Amino acid sequence: MSGLEKEPAEIPMGLAEGIRIVVLDVDGVLTDAGVYIGATARGEHVELKRFDIQDGIGIRFLKEAGIRVIVVSGRVSPATAIRADELGIECHQDPDADKLPLVKRLLDEARVSWREVAMMGDDLADLPLLRTVGLPVAVANAVTEVRDVASWTTSIRGGSGAVREFARALLMARGEWSGLVEEYCEARSGR
Repeated sequence: MSGLEKEPAEIPMGLAEGIRIVVLDVDGVLTDAGVYIGATARGEHVELKRFDIQDGIGIRFLKEAGIRVIVVSGRVSPATAIRADELGIECHQDPDADKLPLVKRLLDEARVSWREVAMMGDDLADLPLLRTVGLPVAVANAVTEVRDVASWTTSIRGGSGAVREFARALLMARGEWSGLVEEYCEARSGR
């Protein structure tokens, strides 16, 4: 943080302990909402997105804590599928941004209730899900309507480490963050 932002309030332990699934929007949450579009010399369309690398470790720690992480996007993009594959997480893309029925089907299959789900969003397409989940989370630069329904808001903009900030807060509330950091460092210490 630059010193101008204030630290978000802690996530209550009782709420954090019940989270079994984290749903992440992509554009504006995992990315800065920018899309780079171009074409190769052969005329093949190319789309690039910028993902913040720090979010990857946050997602890894969520998974290591036994939390299922699902990416749900209202924009179909090979770049999103590639990043989800790199992170080893589920990726669902719906060009109509009809996210609620998609997630409801996944929850029904997993026998998980809405109160056991956290969702991070930034824009209007995320509102139906955010209004339904147990822990609605907004990135710092989310639209007003999203910030208004969020129970927790990051101090960091989407695409700049906001997912890591949320993962840290959630796992700290569960008492798991420090242990996961130590395991991560131990595995890289050469001992």
